[in-house]
Amino acid sequence: MFKKDKRMAELSPAAVEAFLSEADDTPIVMLNLINFEPDGGRERYGRYHQMAKPILARFGAQILFGGDGLPVLTAGPAAGWDAAVLVQYPNRSAFKNMIADPEYQEAFKVGISAIADIALQPMKHMSGLI
Repeated sequence: MFKKDKRMAELSPAAVEAFLSEADDTPIVMLNLINFEPDGGRERYGRYHQMAKPILARFGAQILFGGDGLPVLTAGPAAGWDAAVLVQYPNRSAFKNMIADPEYQEAFKVGISAIADIALQPMKHMSGLI
């Protein structure tokens, strides 16, 4: 699923299965780290988001943050990302059901045309941090 070509990371079936097999009783925030295609990718990604927003709402998800990447401040091999988006889902099942939704699959065709590379990192609340 979501496979575009060899440059783009595809969802790992084993990682998705492990993610979905854990307790489904807390919100999950999905960190999306994105590099856009140089030929209008940022604009196509904007169109994807306009299409995806009502679908996200239907599954109880909401965009918490979206921002353009700035230069990386740490030493090392990190090249940085064009953008980052944080999307909160009410639970793991909401994410699973959304990505399986036919309307979302159509919207994501626009999104995938915009993306040169992407990393998806699900996160859960860290106790005691805030």
